[in-house]
Amino acid sequence: MKQFLGFTIKTIIIIVVLAIILDYCYTSVYLQSNNRNKIEYVYNSKSRNYDVVILGSSRANNHFVTEMFEQKGLKTFNYGMSGGHLFEADLMLKLMLERNYKIKTVILEADLNLSNDKRSETVAAKFLPYIHDSEIIKKHFLNEADFNYLYYLPFYRYVNFDGLIGFREFYKTLSRQPTNVLDKGGYHALGNKKGNMKNNIRALKPLKNKYYEEIKSICVANKINFIAVMTPMCENTKGIDYFDKVKKAYPEIHNYENVVVEDKFFSSCGHMNNAGARIFTARIINDFFTE
Repeated sequence: MKQFLGFTIKTIIIIVVLAIILDYCYTSVYLQSNNRNKIEYVYNSKSRNYDVVILGSSRANNHFVTEMFEQKGLKTFNYGMSGGHLFEADLMLKLMLERNYKIKTVILEADLNLSNDKRSETVAAKFLPYIHDSEIIKKHFLNEADFNYLYYLPFYRYVNFDGLIGFREFYKTLSRQPTNVLDKGGYHALGNKKGNMKNNIRALKPLKNKYYEEIKSICVANKINFIAVMTPMCENTKGIDYFDKVKKAYPEIHNYENVVVEDKFFSSCGHMNNAGARIFTARIINDFFTE
């Protein structure tokens, strides 16, 4: 019995030590990288100056053409992230300001994600390598149900989110394999191949979203011009009155849902193709950045 107990204790110690070592190795690699995704591009950066920063989900990533802002002399980057929620957009803005970014205007895509105040599992995980290095990230995750596991169990976050920050991503980061995420000023153009051209958003209801309110407050406190917009959806969307509900709950959000409506300008019901994005971006620039 003593022998078995001793073996068990030694095994546990070895596993814990190994987990601590692996945690340190993975984190060290992620702390040296800035070319694989937008989160590390911000986290491992120093001060940058922007006329326009774009935040939001794929409906920001695919809808705001950075090049068109640049052609107007506006230094711009599209930090929209596919699958992202306002939880992540809020955290990105906090990290930018911690790094002394000078930002004149924030454009926030604020429409469908106002209906939830949860984190995006696929995007939020990419902040986790830095949770011990950053007090801001730690505080942002503090009220999450799994915070204690993520923060106090060594290597747990890398195992739990293996498909996102585990061995494969660790290896690609270590070998400095770039992606195309940062190309074209962060804008990702979609083609004409049609995905699902029907959508039903009747179940969605805009909440008093704490992350939206925080983004707005941060912009006010830092004298950043804040522009919140709703972006277009295809003609076959059921429950399109959701956008009217958003406008009623948040009068300051500009509704551009019907600026582009024809299916030929969409790659899927919720995402415009490059042609549609250019029509939309031209309208945004004309409405907010033309003197």
